[in-house]
Amino acid sequence: MTEVTELELEPAAAAEIAGDRIDVLRAFADDLAARGEELGLIGPLELPRLWTRHLLNSAVLAPLIRAGGRVADIGTGGGMPGLVLAIVRPDADFLFIEPMERRCLWLNEQIERLGLENAEVKRGRAEEFHDAFEVDQVTARAVTALRKLVPITAPLLRADGEMLFLKGNSVEAEIDAAAKVLRKHRLTDIRVEELGVGQLAETTRVFRAKIGSHG
Repeated sequence: MTEVTELELEPAAAAEIAGDRIDVLRAFADDLAARGEELGLIGPLELPRLWTRHLLNSAVLAPLIRAGGRVADIGTGGGMPGLVLAIVRPDADFLFIEPMERRCLWLNEQIERLGLENAEVKRGRAEEFHDAFEVDQVTARAVTALRKLVPITAPLLRADGEMLFLKGNSVEAEIDAAAKVLRKHRLTDIRVEELGVGQLAETTRVFRAKIGSHG
């Protein structure tokens, strides 16, 4: 049986979600499709679902990004969700925190190639930047469970900053398992939202929470 490896056709919702930034998103999609597997950024079976599972799964988070805000994306990897969000939301500034050198090289190349003036790569792990800066929001996708993700991202947020983590169907179980951690970091407005309903065949679940004063 031959594996299907052709790039997924662009879904009709892509242009609606990306708006006037759709051409930039298409340029990124083409390069990721052409070189992503070779560079170890996506798996060999991801091309048939690249738009649905990866690009638009990330892009639907864009309306939750604060205008004029500063956002740290943890473990940006091949560009999801941080680079996609930087494309779709040029009115916010993004820091891509990524520990792997080859992925940082890829991200810097894309920033230059796509002409993104609102993005910067920071090589390292989130905990290495706890005293380096504060941001309005932090994003992450497929990094680690909430009980580990919250402690390494909370110190990056200024008071009233917000966590936006893309999660799977087990997010409610993750919240339960992280109850003690959520209390320790005084998170408020904790909720799970489903994005892309009526637009995407596969909707996106996002964990949202705000942080109080660092005290």
